Amino acid sequence: MAAPKNYRKRGRLVLLCVLMGTLWEIGRGQIHYSVPEESDKGSFVGNISKDLNLESQELAKHGVRIISRGRTQLFALNRKTGSLLTAGRIDREELCAQSTQCLVNINILAEGRGKLFGIEVEITDINDNNPKFQTENLEMKINEIAAPGTRYPLPEAVDPDVGMNSLQSYQLSPSHHFSLDVQTGDDRTLHPELVLEQALDREEEAAHHLVLIASDGGEPRRSSTVHIHVTVLDTNDNAPVFALPIYRVQVPENVPPGTRLLTVSASDPDEGANGEVAYRFWKISEKQSPLFQLNENTGEISTAESLDYEECAFYEMEIQAEDVGALLGRTKVLISVEDVNDNRPEVIITSLFSPVLENTLPGTVVAFLNVHDRDSGKNGQVVCNTPPNLPFQLEKSIDNYYRLVTYNYLDREKISMYNITVMASDLGTPSLSTETHITLYVADINDNPPTFPHVSYSAYIPENNPRGASVFTVMAHDPDSGKNAQVTYSVTEDIIMGSPLSSYVSINSDTGILYALCSFDYEHIQDLQLLVTASDGGDPSLSSNVSLILFVLDQNDNTPEILYPTFPTDGSTGVELAPRSAEPGYLVTKVVAVDRDSGQNAWLAYRLLKASEPGLFAVGLHTGEVRTARALLDRDALKQSLVVAVQDHGQPPLSATVTLTVAVADSIPDVLADLGSIGTPADPDDADLTLYLVVAVAAVSCVFLAFVIVLLALRLRRWHASRVLQASGGGLVGVPASHFVGVDGVRAFLQTYSHEVSLTADSRKSHVIFPQPNYVDTLISLESCEKNDSLLTSVDFRQCKDEAASVQRVQ
Repeated sequence: MAAPKNYRKRGRLVLLCVLMGTLWEIGRGQIHYSVPEESDKGSFVGNISKDLNLESQELAKHGVRIISRGRTQLFALNRKTGSLLTAGRIDREELCAQSTQCLVNINILAEGRGKLFGIEVEITDINDNNPKFQTENLEMKINEIAAPGTRYPLPEAVDPDVGMNSLQSYQLSPSHHFSLDVQTGDDRTLHPELVLEQALDREEEAAHHLVLIASDGGEPRRSSTVHIHVTVLDTNDNAPVFALPIYRVQVPENVPPGTRLLTVSASDPDEGANGEVAYRFWKISEKQSPLFQLNENTGEISTAESLDYEECAFYEMEIQAEDVGALLGRTKVLISVEDVNDNRPEVIITSLFSPVLENTLPGTVVAFLNVHDRDSGKNGQVVCNTPPNLPFQLEKSIDNYYRLVTYNYLDREKISMYNITVMASDLGTPSLSTETHITLYVADINDNPPTFPHVSYSAYIPENNPRGASVFTVMAHDPDSGKNAQVTYSVTEDIIMGSPLSSYVSINSDTGILYALCSFDYEHIQDLQLLVTASDGGDPSLSSNVSLILFVLDQNDNTPEILYPTFPTDGSTGVELAPRSAEPGYLVTKVVAVDRDSGQNAWLAYRLLKASEPGLFAVGLHTGEVRTARALLDRDALKQSLVVAVQDHGQPPLSATVTLTVAVADSIPDVLADLGSIGTPADPDDADLTLYLVVAVAAVSCVFLAFVIVLLALRLRRWHASRVLQASGGGLVGVPASHFVGVDGVRAFLQTYSHEVSLTADSRKSHVIFPQPNYVDTLISLESCEKNDSLLTSVDFRQCKDEAASVQRVQ
């Protein structure tokens, strides 16, 4: 049983601690200071830094400042010392009138903490006001038949101070006929009355002069006086009497000036002039006096100016009725002003944290608002709201303060500025509302990398470009702002064909323009693959990459290169053979050429540029094949010279030429007959062509007989050699007189040609070529045979055969 008791004791102790903590927090929720009124500007009020647990140097850091609504700033904050000071002279009576306690509430905003602190400052009263009568001179009329002991009300002095500093006593100057009696009302106000001590005699003393002194209890004591002139009248035995001792009326605050409020009425049973009554204000404050009018004849009270419930909701005054005999009657008038919903709510932005970072967490305070409506009751109750489509919401803070907080993440790239409308509406009928617009800017953070419009790029540059030429421009977009959107470009370093990429191209880091640092050669490099990086200026920096392929475009900068026929290296001129029996279209040879360019710049066309016998030969436009265009005639020269041009399709086109020598003969004797003229090419354009032909015919005639003998010997020797070859079963192996050329990468087809015999004439070496269908793919060269001094020396075919066989074995 002991354990449960201990638990109960502990529970009570915990509850007591929680209660004490709650009371402590409530006590700490409102900081209280006091300062005397009329203190000099800069007077010390309290130590804010100490009471808010902030060091004085942290006040500026946390943005601690005073916020107030709709009134002159009464206090100031010294950020160096952390003290709350008066901002000017404070008049307690102006702030709180005659309220016993004058409290001023201010709010301290700590922006760095996002908190509001309430501070209550009590303005203590000092004796800075004299008791004051409404008039300095008072005229009183008393009938001489007035009985001793009759009382006459005297004007009351007003002292706006409170406590001992307010009105404390009245004194009357010495008199044989009058004395002063002061009555204390329920509200502890003093009402002086003049008491008749001795009967008056108008004939003895028609007037009396008195002085009434009103004094307060302050230190030093203050006082004021009123001079009373009493006139003694003849007999008037009835005083006016009001119908009601207190008149009450309620009036809305929006009544226009001149509106009748009520009518007071007093009756006097006397007759004649003694029964006539005049009305006037007897007791009314200085502030109330301009607001109301009193008809002295009818007793009608009306408004002289507009009433304002927010200024004063209740008015109290006294009306006096006096007849001609100076008899008096008094009544009290109470006027209650009813509130009308005539004031719109006021919204004051006390603090705005703009701009706000776009990565601000939800729940962050971005503004403090003060909402107030001067009306009362439901007319002064205000409800605030913001549009639902914004990432902000209003939360109630202390007093009439609201704080605007974020409830969602912000994105500057989507919305960089918010125009927030705060709608404040009261609960009056009809409801009045006010719209307040808050412009809030969203500050950028580096949360977006630069992006390229395309995944990859292709650029083209013609070869032989000038150095420093602009090639291409890449452009990346960064939706951030400021430095976060400043994009710089760079190219990732790489090795291209043994050289660094930076030796080929460079990029302008600011504009993204790509420049060529060298002159490109399409035959050396056809494309470059680059990786371009775009980086922003944020911290940390963000970047993105894009691939760029730079294609080099071919230009027609290479002349066609003739691969066949090749120029002999030993100084001799190659000769092609065309038998006289060749039919039209006979393939004599083929010109093979290549162009290092590409595309149409490498498309080659062949044409016959020049020929010793026009119309005898034709060249294939695309194949380069040299064929006979017609049948060979006896009159056709043995030696034909052709100039073939090879031209590409570039702009402008480039070309190359080659000269071909074609020997025309059906048999070796025919060749030998004209061999002497082979070394001199026939030129149809030569002016001395006829002379050369005569010389040639004469030479042939001279050696004709010798050729006949040599021809017979050659035929006998060939017949003998063929018999020997047939007997041995071997083939005649020849030495090539024309070359077969193959080029890698060029689709050229070279037709195979068969040759058998080469003869030598004069000191120049010329190859005379005869087609031999019996020895396909076999070439016989007699250059390695013995050379005879005489043209009639027979050719040793056996020796040539042996040499050809040895060449074939070596190969």
